[in-house]
Amino acid sequence: MTRSMLDHVTVRGGGRPALAALLLLGGLLAGCGGGSGDEAGGSATSSPASTSPSSAGPSASSSSHDGDGNGHDGDGHDGGTAQPPFPANTQPDTQQASADAFGNITAIRIGHHDGYDSVVLEFGGRGTPGWDVRYVDHPTTQGSGAAVDLAGSATLQMAISGVGNPPDTGVQEYSGPRRFSAHDTDIVTEVYFDGTFEGTTVVFVGTGSATPFRVYLLSDPVRIVLEVADA
Repeated sequence: MTRSMLDHVTVRGGGRPALAALLLLGGLLAGCGGGSGDEAGGSATSSPASTSPSSAGPSASSSSHDGDGNGHDGDGHDGGTAQPPFPANTQPDTQQASADAFGNITAIRIGHHDGYDSVVLEFGGRGTPGWDVRYVDHPTTQGSGAAVDLAGSATLQMAISGVGNPPDTGVQEYSGPRRFSAHDTDIVTEVYFDGTFEGTTVVFVGTGSATPFRVYLLSDPVRIVLEVADA
C-alpha cells in the first residue's frame, strides 16, 4: 500500500466510522502483502500420490493342459518359461514333503518344449509331496528288485514322498499303463510307473542321454514337474 493511499484513510475515534476505516485499512494492507509471496517462497513440493496394487490384469502364472491325463500332455503347458535356467550339472534334485502331505500320484503326462522335454506327475491329496530325482545306473522295481529296462541310454528315477496306499489316502492312484513310450520328444524316451511301496512312489524316466534336468512344484492342481534338457 502506497503512502498516497494511506493519506486517504481517515481514522476517527469512536463509533462505526472508525471501525469501518480500520477494516478498510486492514484489507488494503493484506492485499498489498499477498500475491507474489507464494511464487518467491521456494520451490513447491507435493507428496507422492498413494498407490494401490495394479488392477491391470493378473500376474503371470503357469497354466495346466491336461491332455489325456495319462500320457501326453497335448501342448505341454504344465511348465512355464518363467522358471529358472537349467542347472549346469546332472546332480540329484531333492525336496522334502510338507509335514501334512498324504496322497497319491493321479496322472502322468509327457510334453515337449523348446529345448527340453517334461514329465509331469499330478498329485491328489493334502499337503505337497517331496521328491528325490537322480540318474541311476540299474533301475529296479521296489519290493522285488526286478530290473527295469527302458529305451534310451540313461534313466532318471523319480522317488516321490508324502504318499500312501490308496485305501488309506482315499485318493485314486494313477491306473494307466505302467509303461508307455514318449512320442514327439527329443530326450525323454519312455516312462515306467513302478507304483507305491512303503510310503514312496517311484517313476522311471528313460532318456537319450544323461543331460541336465530340473524339478519344481506347481499348484492348482499340485504337480511335480521334471524337465530334461535336450542337449
